[in-house]
Amino acid sequence: MHDNEHRLSDYIDQLNAEKKPKDHGYPTADPELQELFHTVRLVRILREPAMPEQDFPAKLIRTVTDQLVPTKPKKKKRAWMASIAGIAAMLTLLLLIHFASLFDHPNIVKAMEKAFQDVNAYHGFLEIVETNAQGKTTTQAKLEIWADKHGRYYIQELEGSNKGVITVNNGQTKWQIRPSEKQVHRFPAFPDPYRFAFELGNEIKGIKQAISTNIIGEEKAANRPSWIVEVTPQGGEPYRIWIDKETHLPLQKQYAMQHGIQYKITYTKIEWNLAIPEKLLAYHVPKGFQEINQNTEQIVTSIDEAKEAVGFLPEVVEQIPSGYVQDRIAIVPDKKLIKIYYRALDKEIVIIQGKATGEWKLAPTAMVGKIHHQTAEIQSPVVEESGVLGAGGPYAGLTNLHSIRWRQNGFEYAVVGHASLEDLIAFTKELTNGAFEMPTHKDPFPFKPQVEVPVDLEREKNDQKNVDAGSSPWKLDPVFVAQVFVSLQMSPGGITGDYPIRYEDLRIIQNNGKEAIVEVNAHNTPIKRVYLKRLIRQDATGIWTVVGYDPAP
Repeated sequence: MHDNEHRLSDYIDQLNAEKKPKDHGYPTADPELQELFHTVRLVRILREPAMPEQDFPAKLIRTVTDQLVPTKPKKKKRAWMASIAGIAAMLTLLLLIHFASLFDHPNIVKAMEKAFQDVNAYHGFLEIVETNAQGKTTTQAKLEIWADKHGRYYIQELEGSNKGVITVNNGQTKWQIRPSEKQVHRFPAFPDPYRFAFELGNEIKGIKQAISTNIIGEEKAANRPSWIVEVTPQGGEPYRIWIDKETHLPLQKQYAMQHGIQYKITYTKIEWNLAIPEKLLAYHVPKGFQEINQNTEQIVTSIDEAKEAVGFLPEVVEQIPSGYVQDRIAIVPDKKLIKIYYRALDKEIVIIQGKATGEWKLAPTAMVGKIHHQTAEIQSPVVEESGVLGAGGPYAGLTNLHSIRWRQNGFEYAVVGHASLEDLIAFTKELTNGAFEMPTHKDPFPFKPQVEVPVDLEREKNDQKNVDAGSSPWKLDPVFVAQVFVSLQMSPGGITGDYPIRYEDLRIIQNNGKEAIVEVNAHNTPIKRVYLKRLIRQDATGIWTVVGYDPAP
């Protein structure tokens, strides 16, 4: 090896060993070798760059590129030096691009969050375009949208199959004006299962919770320079979103092609306002229209008035959790329920309570907590409605809606909300004097199956993809998965007709959201308990896998 190669190799080794190279700081007779030492140091210091500004990577790339690419070619440069210098330059640029991509993710998400904090309300025109597998595009709808950060909105459909329909939610009630039927349909304001597509606050929340976000290009959206960001969500296929370079807010969203159809939603025009005009949020029935009231709730002015209406005095939280205020009190007269609403900016929680009736039954997908040694059902999100949850709904199947339900002293309670599970827990603890306990790994049944079941992880990953695409949703239900497993143990040749073990014969005795134990209560079962885990994804969208069982005695 040439002497200069040895010196360059030693220089790199000493840098990697976090030592000052012997040649560093001592002039050498070969200026080209000095130049290579300088290049190596540049590459080395890029391992953990500080990123004080968003445009730092671009500036650094320009600076280093200027130093690596000489303005005039060296007449006597040797071939091996040129090769090493070229490799070093490529490494430098690759490292810079890598680090730039790492820092783009938090920067773009934080920039959107910060930008939306300054938005009180916005007014825009939304266009929804469908593209089929042959590339043919069709405009499905055009809408005028007013929305604010408190969750209130006014939507008028300008084009499409529902042209002329106006939908409004002012936080107290929701209504829909249908000119073709000359009717006004009135609904509860909460929960609100049908809002509108591309709601900016929800989009930013979704991006924040995504598995990954990567800037993959730049393009104009709504005639404004934008970044194209590919978002891989917790569940479902990756999609693309266009972020306005000036405002740092989303302008356009393109879903993945599914079943030969792809949708693109674009704010063709958008502006920021202090508030939605009050006249748009004022409930009214146009002259000649019929009101169809589908809201069975009645607003009352006080707890005493609610007691007079339903016949019992409701429990109330002694101290409202920080950030929330009591919004309103309502009753459902025919169900004898009281509902107390609390609001915090864009979050809403309702406490439902009524006399306990019928059999106490847990939702099969629920986590199991404790209140005064009694079970408490925790659904995140809400999948099934039972007891006061079913009477006060509809709540099941709504995105980002969670609930905690329990019975105590002859009454049944449910805390439901578009808020974090931590917020619901805070309300529940206030209502139970701190008695509520979330499930932990110290539950009475240790997660130690007597017989372990081998798992094919690749197969489980494929099953998860199928469920994400809408197939085999039963794998989200640990009881159903246990039923299939036990049945196949009893009928290894396959199941024809009814399962040998009924769904009603299985009962969840432990579920912390990641691990579950299902008990089998049947005289003919060969298995007493089934142990399951969420191996691929540990949230409500993750499938359950049998990892072991206890044989029946």
